[in-house]
Amino acid sequence: MDLPLREIHAFAVVARRLSFSGAAVELGMSQPAVSQAVGRLERALGLRLFHRTSREVRLTAQGKALVGHAQAVLAAAAAFREEGERLARPAIRLAYPSLVGPLAARIARRLAARGVAVELKAAGRAVAVAGLADGEVSAAILGMPAPPAFTTAARFHVGVDRLAVPPGDRLAGRARVGPEELKGRELLLPRNRPTAGAWARLSALVPGPHRIVADDLDDFAAALDLVAAGAGLLPLPQLLARTIRRDDVRFVPLEAGELRLSFGLAWPPERATPELLALVQAVQDALWTR
Repeated sequence: MDLPLREIHAFAVVARRLSFSGAAVELGMSQPAVSQAVGRLERALGLRLFHRTSREVRLTAQGKALVGHAQAVLAAAAAFREEGERLARPAIRLAYPSLVGPLAARIARRLAARGVAVELKAAGRAVAVAGLADGEVSAAILGMPAPPAFTTAARFHVGVDRLAVPPGDRLAGRARVGPEELKGRELLLPRNRPTAGAWARLSALVPGPHRIVADDLDDFAAALDLVAAGAGLLPLPQLLARTIRRDDVRFVPLEAGELRLSFGLAWPPERATPELLALVQAVQDALWTR
């Protein structure tokens, strides 16, 4: 006997609402289509499921006996679909800032060697945090401090030791640049500057006003466009400067003390799966064997 889920679903909703018109609204179908779906189910079963009059809809004894079974079938179908979707997804979805892209790639390779599939998602801080909150990503490499709702591990630091300047700038040919030579110059900085972090220390060493480029400095490529346009100077890590080739920007060594951006792996504590623990280990291994 072929009993499509569509017909069983229609029966279950009409049985709950005791209204064909109400069921039609909930199902996004026309009322005649709902009535026809229930009619097909009744014919397939050889049973009458509802008493229908112009004033009311009531379940028959047979309909009452089948409601629980219909709900169980629909719940099993939903569980089947959800499990299939879960299995089709990578075991880990990792969000990361573009600055640490090479590290994210190493992590993915290490996990793949262990049979753990990883989907990488380059994302700024705001997008990564939202993804962690709604379950779109399993974990994220975030600038520290991370929001207190998340568990963190595998912290590491990236030094800020280069300054991006336009080619014609008076600093472009210097062997090094110190804070004293930046006084009166506009730096491109993020709005969010954690206490004792690189951006807070740098803004204290070189009083502003400075140009705010974003809440968090996640997109260095866009900030470098501003440098090339003469809108300001950009402090950045050597790690990033080594990977960028642009004719309209020069990278000069910056000596301003120990300026470091801190990162770590963050995830919601309730999602500490075996795969996520394998991710933590892979991050730690990748950091030790750069």
